[in-house]
Amino acid sequence: MTKLPSLARARWLKKPSLQKVFALVAAAGGEARVAGGAVRNALLGEPIGDIDIATTLAPQDVMAAFKAAGISVHPTGIEHGTVTVVVDHTPYEITTLRHDVETDGRRAVVAFTDDWKADALRRDFTINALYCDASGKIHDHVGGYADILRKRIMFVGAPAARIKEDNLRILRFFRFLASYEKMSADRASLAACVRLRKGLLGLSAERIAREMFKLLAGPKAVPVLKLMARHKVLQNVLGHSAAFRVIGRLPPDPLLRAFALAKKPESLRAAWRLSNQQSRRIEALLDGTVLTPKLRENERRILLYALGPEAWRDSVHLAWAGSRAALNDRTWKRLLTLPSRWTAPVFPVTGHDLIDLGFPSGPDLGRELKRLEDHWIASDFTSTKEDLLESIRGN
Repeated sequence: MTKLPSLARARWLKKPSLQKVFALVAAAGGEARVAGGAVRNALLGEPIGDIDIATTLAPQDVMAAFKAAGISVHPTGIEHGTVTVVVDHTPYEITTLRHDVETDGRRAVVAFTDDWKADALRRDFTINALYCDASGKIHDHVGGYADILRKRIMFVGAPAARIKEDNLRILRFFRFLASYEKMSADRASLAACVRLRKGLLGLSAERIAREMFKLLAGPKAVPVLKLMARHKVLQNVLGHSAAFRVIGRLPPDPLLRAFALAKKPESLRAAWRLSNQQSRRIEALLDGTVLTPKLRENERRILLYALGPEAWRDSVHLAWAGSRAALNDRTWKRLLTLPSRWTAPVFPVTGHDLIDLGFPSGPDLGRELKRLEDHWIASDFTSTKEDLLESIRGN
């Protein structure tokens, strides 16, 4: 049996707010352990993100214990046993141990338990079924630490059974592969994902997008996307191009990479139910403004004024990635950083200024404003308000 290490010296485990969580649960007659991601990443030497807690206490008992201590409690996922507590300004999700009663490939009906092994057996991957108590002792019921040593991502138990409980686990499998550079796929787990790939077609756009955005931001996104395409998994989440070289040359911005990946980028908004802000970025890129270091300085300023800083950077990144230029090319870097060197001024004339000169409200006023703005832009933004208004008086 593989000897388990200790996390007793981990700084994040010693954090007073986290230790307070352990103490309050213990005082209420339960046990709490850090579960999943934080333990996994600590053992892999990766950065620690959110710290999630598993407990033997029922959700109502967790809420009562923390409310009695004057701590803010939010029932963020109470139907699945999860409450969020805010201790010393730090949020922690605390979830009661569970086992599945019923699953349909998209959601599960759960029952609460105090059995740690039962909770571990319902988790997706062995490296996600690791627990750590307040002292730093690791609890491993399914061989997750051995798989960390083998650098292997594999499902808990029978891969097909885990996937049929929730088809999103197919995407999570590939997302984990993309997230950890040194981890490889368990063959049986990969084969099950490929065999059951059509289960992805029944998932909501929002769930697919959440996983795909995480996958696209991963350091191994390109080889994993190629793997998914080769096994005809990727086509079940997005009509895709073969622009893998471009994706690999882009920064780890999931929206930019999704734009490059999509065969029809205009379909992304509906396919993945993008937010309004994400949709605006896509629409700006679809306008097709071509940016190149060959542009003269005044041409650059005009286009930056029209696009805005965010669309400018997105467009430069895409054009640079699609070019033959090296990723350390100075001319492209200078083009990319123009928004940090030049801030577009505000057009100095308003509609009120024209009304004060006798222009009636209406289409003619709008056309005159546009004419003045074009004149101002053509002057490389140097014409003053007085210059512009004088040009009207002179007519």
